[in-house]
Amino acid sequence: MPALWIAHVTVTDAEAYGKYAELAGPAIAAHGGHFIARAGRFVQLEGKERPRNVVARFPSVDAAVECYHSEAYQAALDFARGASERELMVVETSE
Repeated sequence: MPALWIAHVTVTDAEAYGKYAELAGPAIAAHGGHFIARAGRFVQLEGKERPRNVVARFPSVDAAVECYHSEAYQAALDFARGASERELMVVETSE
């Protein structure tokens, strides 16, 4: 079943986070992921608001988790740590 990688982010260091974004995109693509929403307009209805929201679609939960733990994504993530506050989850779709 396909899965969605959903991140809610507050960027605290735009320069470092920009380096994360440059590296994260190719790492996500290498695992079959593609962005379906990336920092677009949103309406917060409940919970903590984060100004940047990203959704990527993966072939499966396992593919998304493998991406997260991959060497390439972890190298990207080194730039996001300390440069953002974020929540990230992977959710299987019903498709």
